[in-house]
Amino acid sequence: MGSFSIWHWLIVLVIVMLVFGTKKLRNVGQDLGGAVKGFKEGMKEADASADASDKQKIATGQTIEGEAREKVEKSSS
Repeated sequence: MGSFSIWHWLIVLVIVMLVFGTKKLRNVGQDLGGAVKGFKEGMKEADASADASDKQKIATGQTIEGEAREKVEKSSS
């Protein structure tokens, strides 16, 4: 009762295709794919610029703010 079978999803898909048409759905898919691709490229550029600014700060002797991710082991005495 709570879950939908494959037949329910096929009927919903057919109704959506009849209402919007395949051309409109294809355009929506292309737009969504382009948006995801643009987002990924933007993230890569942001990471590259952050790395470049960190290297520049190291070269000039400035302090870099960040979080230490190295584990320190306690010595047992």
